[in-house]
Amino acid sequence: MQEATSAGAILFRNTRGRREYLLLKSRPGDWEFPKGGVEGDEELQQTAIREVKEEAGIADFRLVDGFREDYDYVFEAGGNTIHKTVHLFIAHSFEASARLSDEHRDMQWRDYEQAINTITQDGPREILEEADVFIDENYEKL
Repeated sequence: MQEATSAGAILFRNTRGRREYLLLKSRPGDWEFPKGGVEGDEELQQTAIREVKEEAGIADFRLVDGFREDYDYVFEAGGNTIHKTVHLFIAHSFEASARLSDEHRDMQWRDYEQAINTITQDGPREILEEADVFIDENYEKL
C-alpha cells in the first residue's frame, strides 16, 4: 500500500456578524476544504497555505495557531491502493470572495449548520465540529 500526505485548511471568514466556512466541490462530487499533497520538503503548514492560495484564490489570510487535526482514508488510483493522511489547520480569511480553481466544480461560503450538512465525509465533518468550538473558545472575534 502506498502512503500519501495532504494538508489543507478549514478557511473561515466573518461577514455581517456571522462566521462562514469555504467549501469546495471536488470532481467526484465531495464537498471538502482546500487541501492537497505535500510537495518536496514542504512543512505541513506551508502546504496548507499554498493550497488555499491555489484552490481558493485567496492570499489575505492567516493560519490560526494551536489547531491541527488529521483524518485518513484508503482509495484506489491507477491500480494502486493508497492510504492518505490529511492534516487540517484553521485559517482566517480577510478576503470576502474566493476564486474557483480548475480542480473543483463549485465553491460556497456556508455557515456552520450549512457546512456540517454539506460536507460528505465523516473525517472532515468531525474536524469542522472541533474547529468551530476551537474558534469560539480560542480566537478573538474580529
